Amino acid sequence: MLKGRKPTSPGVRQVIKVKNSELSKKRPTKSLVVSHFRRHGRSKASGRITTRHKGGGHKKLYRMIDFKRDKLDVPAKVAALEYDPYRNAFICLLNYRDGEKRYIIAPHDLKVGDEIISGENVEIKVGNRLPLKNIPVGLPVHDVELYPGSGGMIVRSAGSSAQALAIEAGYAQLKMPSGEVRLIKDNCFATVGQVSNPEFSSQVIGKAGRSRWLGRRPHVRGSAMNPVDHPHGGGEGRAPIGLRKGPKTPWGKQARGVKTRRRRKQTNRLILQRRK
Repeated sequence: MLKGRKPTSPGVRQVIKVKNSELSKKRPTKSLVVSHFRRHGRSKASGRITTRHKGGGHKKLYRMIDFKRDKLDVPAKVAALEYDPYRNAFICLLNYRDGEKRYIIAPHDLKVGDEIISGENVEIKVGNRLPLKNIPVGLPVHDVELYPGSGGMIVRSAGSSAQALAIEAGYAQLKMPSGEVRLIKDNCFATVGQVSNPEFSSQVIGKAGRSRWLGRRPHVRGSAMNPVDHPHGGGEGRAPIGLRKGPKTPWGKQARGVKTRRRRKQTNRLILQRRK
């Protein structure tokens, strides 16, 4: 659910945030967090900036997420729903019957006190994890393995879900959030349901300072620079970019519509329909 702020200052007038009253206000479980060295967009080897517009931001601890959920046929109770500063989806804390605790990506509509389980032939309900071949066609799934035993690698961002269109010849035809249809081995595990926080993309940051809290530095337009600094720079007043092949990066490469996937990539045969 989205909520606005009372316009007590220009900085909060435009803010729209996700109302997350169901999230726990307690500190994260100490055994499941680790300090994570942030590189601020710089290379580990050379120390040079390799990703621009990163740096600063609030201190944060990395929550270790269980993407494999390889504790099969052991029920777990949802102890808390929590915020994770390293991802846009919420996470939930599971208490297993044998006493172990783990974090997983929280599915949408999962509540504190619910019991979920991972296994080959478990019940089909939100939060349960089982192989694609045992999930009914058309049901939304997330946190999908690309290879058996790899752990969830795709469909993990807020509000996303994939859909099995068919299961045949040892493969499941999975329709991704992007619209791409791809073949995945039917013994790969997936979690039933949609990822939590589906309204994340409707938020409005509202002020520059909040972007800085998130570790995002200012992004200067190329057209506001000099010709020596950017291909779009220079000109009197608001000049067009004046390039026949379209917008360019600061290094002169084409910026939009360029395909970056290798033409002879081995997994191309698994893609039945490209994204649109």
